[in-house]
Amino acid sequence: MYIRFITGEIHNESLLKAGVFQAAYRLRDKSRIPDHEKARLRELLKWFDANLEKPNRFTNSKPPYYRKKHKAISWFKDTATEHISKLREILAILDNHDVHFEMIKTDRPGYIVYEYEHQVVAEPFSDSKV
Repeated sequence: MYIRFITGEIHNESLLKAGVFQAAYRLRDKSRIPDHEKARLRELLKWFDANLEKPNRFTNSKPPYYRKKHKAISWFKDTATEHISKLREILAILDNHDVHFEMIKTDRPGYIVYEYEHQVVAEPFSDSKV
């Protein structure tokens, strides 16, 4: 099972609903939120920066990847319990500031273009409802 937390915004490259990390960075950088929430958000995002491997590709296309439109999206594996727990703390802060999000689950994330212990990056199948 794969899990993704999305907002209502559309990602400009994949044209799918954007993930919550973008909203979290925007809230941290541009919003006036209480100092303790901003500090916690910084701390949590720093934790993800150190503990979530950065994918080296977001497309199923052949190299050079940087020239291709990024169609793939990231999904947590349901076994990434520590990551999901930390993300729920971010979600609580987003919720405090009326940032809408939802959790979606699937057994079919799409064509996997990158995988490691805690997540996959996949281009959705054409019949996906993401």
